[in-house]
Amino acid sequence: MHAYRMHELIKRRGKDSVVNVTQRNSVYQTIARLLRSGLIRIQSTERDEGRPERVVYEVTDDGRSALATWLKEMLAAPAQEYPDFPAALAFLPVLSAKDVLLQLEQRAREIEAQLVQTQAIARQLLGGGLPRLFLIEDEYKQAMLKAELAWVRKLVDDLKSKALTWNTQWLRKMAAELEGPRAAGSANK
Repeated sequence: MHAYRMHELIKRRGKDSVVNVTQRNSVYQTIARLLRSGLIRIQSTERDEGRPERVVYEVTDDGRSALATWLKEMLAAPAQEYPDFPAALAFLPVLSAKDVLLQLEQRAREIEAQLVQTQAIARQLLGGGLPRLFLIEDEYKQAMLKAELAWVRKLVDDLKSKALTWNTQWLRKMAAELEGPRAAGSANK
């Protein structure tokens, strides 16, 4: 198919939740890379009256093989990913416990909204006759959203109950205690 149709199908089928195609240009850039690598080839060039020329692409045998290899690797072995949220969690003490609580309450609301939206889209697509096989990534997304929401709610509860808290004085004390053994160890060398 041609690039514009690929972009539209990705969006219409809800695959834009797992593949970033916000800019149509990203589809064209990907096509150019696949073409240079010999993973796809030009099947034909079409031109409708009053429309721009459209290049139709097809997957090559090398492309099918590369896709199968890539999918097997992706399914079998978890990749080390570096999402923003765990990085932000590593720096919680930069903010006050009160600020963290407010931000996490907002995050919980956002996750709830994403979950409702994802569930609604899945229901609509399933109701439209799309087999479950083509929505499996949405099931995964929902499971991850539910797990994150439960964890964030628990953290919010811990912040509200003060089971998890900190202040500047406590952070300074902890920094001194944590640095103490290291500084003493290096002084002994």
